[in-house]
Amino acid sequence: MTTITLAHLSDPHLGPLPPPRLHQLIGKRAIGYLNWRRGRHAIHRRDVLDAVVADIKAQSPDHIAVTGDLINLALPDEFTQARAWLGDVGTPHDVTLVPGNHDAYVRPTKKQISEWKEYMRGDSVREGTPLSFPFLRRRGPLTLIGVSSSVPTGPFMATGRLGSDQLDALDRGLSQLESDPNFRVLLIHHPLSSKDSYKRLTDADALLALLKRRGVDLILHGHDHIHSTMWFEGPHGRIPAIGVPSASAMPHRHYPPAAYNLFSITRDGNAWRCEQRVRGFADQAAIERQEINELQRTELI
Repeated sequence: MTTITLAHLSDPHLGPLPPPRLHQLIGKRAIGYLNWRRGRHAIHRRDVLDAVVADIKAQSPDHIAVTGDLINLALPDEFTQARAWLGDVGTPHDVTLVPGNHDAYVRPTKKQISEWKEYMRGDSVREGTPLSFPFLRRRGPLTLIGVSSSVPTGPFMATGRLGSDQLDALDRGLSQLESDPNFRVLLIHHPLSSKDSYKRLTDADALLALLKRRGVDLILHGHDHIHSTMWFEGPHGRIPAIGVPSASAMPHRHYPPAAYNLFSITRDGNAWRCEQRVRGFADQAAIERQEINELQRTELI
């Protein structure tokens, strides 16, 4: 019997925001900056995020997955700040990242995501090779497949898209894994189903059709800042897709406080068993006391 533990956090929205220069606050960034000043700076707290990361390390997971939105406005200094934070979370071997829509907030800075490419490099990709998606990493009995739904969008939009090239490459990659005995985890920022058109994955139908043919064992995402479990059809049964709140969040409106997921994935004979444990803050008072608790356990597979 083989067990591996995978931690999943998302949407840290690192603060404090570096002081922007006036010429950087045009278009969508100007709106985002106003939103940050009006309230988001109080919602996403670095001390909360630091407590979450410390608790993750105390659980000693075998690997950590981060599903995007490390930053806020894609300011140049934010990329440097986020690279330093990733180093605090773990080494590129022990942490796997996929980007979110805030990481590609505006078109001119999309290429700066490459500053984090060590955390998004597939096992067979040589150092110095340009960043590309999807990528594949094997860690013991775990196979991690990372895709990028991170694309620049217009004001008041937070949609994502994989695009035909990435979907075709993912199709080919998953076809080669059909006989792979590893537990396959797909990492993506956007959920595969959304009620809100302004923040949906625009080619979700194509991805779902692909997964119905090829299959994975687990899908992890962020973006919505809520606890979420959805099930999608695969070639050999249903596939669980798990979302998680922002790892830095104070509770506000219908959004819960910061949390993360721990998955204990066990090979038992010819089958896999996956247990989800949620650890996080129960409420605002718990955050002020820096109390992270186990919130629930769920057997997924």
